[in-house]
Amino acid sequence: MRSLLCSFLALVLLASCNTTIIKSEYRSLNDGVWNKDNILQFSFKEMDTVQAHDIFINVRNDNTFPYSNLFIIAALTTPEGEVIKDTLEYTMARPDGSWLGKGSGSIKENKLWYKENIVFESSGVYTIEVSQAMRKNGNVSGIIGLEGITDVGIEVINSNP
Repeated sequence: MRSLLCSFLALVLLASCNTTIIKSEYRSLNDGVWNKDNILQFSFKEMDTVQAHDIFINVRNDNTFPYSNLFIIAALTTPEGEVIKDTLEYTMARPDGSWLGKGSGSIKENKLWYKENIVFESSGVYTIEVSQAMRKNGNVSGIIGLEGITDVGIEVINSNP
């Protein structure tokens, strides 16, 4: 009876695992500083050309991140060389200053929407480039070293598992 219960529990745990993740990858940033010229590149291939997918940009920040929002430039390059570039703004903190995201302690992880229900129309290598685009008011050149971002990643999942 005990082995039957253990087998059932193992089956339930396996069935509850998230099987919709197609690609998940992170890049760690040196000393928790995201340099303006540090363009992070993620590539993936052999995508289902029928199924719709969702793409997230995952950002881990610590308590040294000095802003309540984050501006990112993301570019998706198709196998044919077409580039779809977006400037994105994400809220990183509540109005009271407490961090959004998951995690305990000083590191919070935010799963940020990038593309929703995208169908990869052709097979081949797709590339996503991600860079920070933070600016101080009145300063056109941008922040050279954005402190408090420890890791940046992407996650590609099936839209309808």
